[in-house]
Amino acid sequence: MEDQDLRDILTGCKTVAVVGISPKEDRPSYIVASYLKSKGYRIIPVRPDGDMILGEKVYQSLMEIPKEIEVDVVDIFRRSEDVPPIVDEAIHRGVRAVWMQEGVIHQEAGAKAEKAGLKVVMDCCMKKEHQRLLNQ
Repeated sequence: MEDQDLRDILTGCKTVAVVGISPKEDRPSYIVASYLKSKGYRIIPVRPDGDMILGEKVYQSLMEIPKEIEVDVVDIFRRSEDVPPIVDEAIHRGVRAVWMQEGVIHQEAGAKAEKAGLKVVMDCCMKKEHQRLLNQ
């Protein structure tokens, strides 16, 4: 994906559902979510358990997030083989972009998301790209 496309996602999207976020402060998912929150993004934690992370209510799935909360980006911190159902939920919710973190790659799910009109980023850290493109 071109830098301008990444920049468009980072500047045009303000609500990020972080799927697979850990409540542990030393984990990459927590560090990235905390960074994004510090930069003004609303973070929606998505994981099977927990009540609150970073001061936000934890949801068990994208579909559990109330419809009135508009999710712009789904940032995925899960194994690559776990991506397809997450992408299906992202398409169903009508999000603008699916962002698969470093090491997360699923070509078929990415192609399905693109066909549905979503922007797709794979194997790329949202925090690092924000720092590289917007904190210059």
